[in-house]
Amino acid sequence: MNTNHNDQFSIFITSKNSKEQIKKVQIGELISNEKSSDLDSLCIEKDQVKQEILGFGGAFTESSSSIYKSLNPEKKEEIIEAYFGHTGNQYNMGRTHINSCDFSLENYAHCETPGDISLSTFSIERDKKMIIPFIKDALKHSLDDIKILASPWSPPAWMKTNNEMNNGGKLISKFQSSWANYYCKYIEYYEKENIPIWGISIQNEPEAKQTWDSCLYSAEEERDFIKHFLGPALEHHGLLSKKVVIWDHNRDVMVERARKVLEDPIASKYVWGTGFHWYNGDHFEAVQQVHDEFPDKNLIFTEGCQENGPHIGSWKLGERYATSIINDLNRWTRAWLDWNLILNETGGPNHVGNYCSAPIIVDTQSDTILYQSSYYYIGHFSRFLKRGDQIVKSNLESKTLLALSSINKSDELTSVVMNKSDQNIDFTYSTDEIKLKLKIPSRSIITIIKKA
Repeated sequence: MNTNHNDQFSIFITSKNSKEQIKKVQIGELISNEKSSDLDSLCIEKDQVKQEILGFGGAFTESSSSIYKSLNPEKKEEIIEAYFGHTGNQYNMGRTHINSCDFSLENYAHCETPGDISLSTFSIERDKKMIIPFIKDALKHSLDDIKILASPWSPPAWMKTNNEMNNGGKLISKFQSSWANYYCKYIEYYEKENIPIWGISIQNEPEAKQTWDSCLYSAEEERDFIKHFLGPALEHHGLLSKKVVIWDHNRDVMVERARKVLEDPIASKYVWGTGFHWYNGDHFEAVQQVHDEFPDKNLIFTEGCQENGPHIGSWKLGERYATSIINDLNRWTRAWLDWNLILNETGGPNHVGNYCSAPIIVDTQSDTILYQSSYYYIGHFSRFLKRGDQIVKSNLESKTLLALSSINKSDELTSVVMNKSDQNIDFTYSTDEIKLKLKIPSRSIITIIKKA
């Protein structure tokens, strides 16, 4: 092998069959001796530059924070390093909830006093017990500024048509102004705690009537709330620098929902971009279409997790994450946010039993930290694709492989290639300067960094 290739490349691999996890390997270990010229191919066009990456992260929920609080100092340090530190996934994005969500220990609001339209009893004292300390520990140890998106699952019960935080319902019209001021108060109170809020979404999953914290908005209602209440409130409070994210729900109807808001010039001027989830199918074409119709607006994946329990040890978890990240970022998405940072061995706690998985599971019975395949698969992106890098065009000819490529300011090219099949696959890797035959093992993911 030409030894110069070792100087030119850094390669990292996670593989199901070898149990290797983001392990650095020499490129010679992946050089293919396949004689056939009819191979899958990845050709990177580094001059075809697309969006700037904002980053990767997960959610500081009350459930995650309650587990974190229960850990001893060494385990806490391990969690923080694993997600935010130099040797870990180097997250630089985060999400949290305004009022309670299903991954809270119960329903609660920051203003529980019925009719308190001036929000004189507004308080974040509950968040100071668990959520805020968790965020502060992350901020203290992160390598980059953590941009935090705050999302409400429901207004306080007294502001809603069904007089409860769960089971959908709508915001009562006469409380729209108070609810808009509520976001502003939340931002201001968090910033007094030295936690900067980067952005807010209007409503988590506004088309879902859930048995947990939820609130329904039509596209027109979301548009008009931004236009007449939230936008002006942010302006009044001097908070127009905060990013406003619409939709925050599944990809399937994101085009119609985005169109309804962004075609309105007044509502649109307050909106940074469209957020989306993955829970009812891939629908990646919808992500591309929102970009094509509104190229001056941004795209952010705001939530995804494996539902129905913790799925401890499942390899498909990681593959689901990487499939989404590759497809979303190839379609102009700028940031990708996982759901809960940590959950317990049941996939909770969750106050309505909506148990899910997380990349790190804490077995509270044995006090053991369990890293899932999703943790390592996310790490293949978050450790190497940094804020300010730009996605470039990957011409991939393969029925099996998936690939994503980026370029940084030093002209380094980073490519992530995933093989979800049960066969090893040989492929050609090429740029305008080099062409190599490589092999990728079955059920594995590799990150290839080509130095300038």
